[in-house]
Amino acid sequence: MKNDAKLIEFCPESPVWSPLEEIAREGARKMLAEALELEVNEFLRKYSNLKDESGKQLVVRNGYSPEREIMTGIGNIEIKQPRIDDRKIRFEQKVPIYSSEILPKYLRRIPSIDNLLPALYLKGVSTGDFPVALESILGKNAKNLSANVIVGLKSKWKEEYDSWSKRDLSKKEYVYFWVDGIHFNVRLEDDRTCILVIVAADNTGKKDLLAVSDGYRESKISWKDVLLSLKED
Repeated sequence: MKNDAKLIEFCPESPVWSPLEEIAREGARKMLAEALELEVNEFLRKYSNLKDESGKQLVVRNGYSPEREIMTGIGNIEIKQPRIDDRKIRFEQKVPIYSSEILPKYLRRIPSIDNLLPALYLKGVSTGDFPVALESILGKNAKNLSANVIVGLKSKWKEEYDSWSKRDLSKKEYVYFWVDGIHFNVRLEDDRTCILVIVAADNTGKKDLLAVSDGYRESKISWKDVLLSLKED
């Protein structure tokens, strides 16, 4: 990743949250805590009929997990997640292991934060400048988003794109194709590069995005490479 992009003029290094932002963050923390309690209570209610020989319930609450911080768009939120003890039946009956759908066990930042990262990168923020940019946006306590983390995420994005590009299309049938080269106002490795896009529709009118690739000014060679690669899929 290049480091020659101009650094955006950011806000002060140690932003102070306004009273409105503090209220919003505290409100979000309370709503998340309430949602987690309701989720646990629903799980307990669902399996409340499971009892041992003495009549005691086999699925019970087990306090709270240690407090952790969740990174959000309005700063970090501290939360203690309620726990459930279902060890007595986990391996004996067909009861799923409790796992929160609202707040997965290892989640450290909400998905919208991960969506913010590629947007900043495409707008020209270099790897080394990400911590400063994110601190200005998310607050001085923004963690786990160092330059090394950004590099790791960039590699993950590439793996996901490569997997998507190699997906099996042999059973697909399309009757119409749209092809175009799109120029974005974002940082690219070469200012003569554009994004080649192919969209197709089947006989029911359903559209699928078939290919997205970089090309050199929509040249014949670039389009040929994309089409040949698509044919192989």
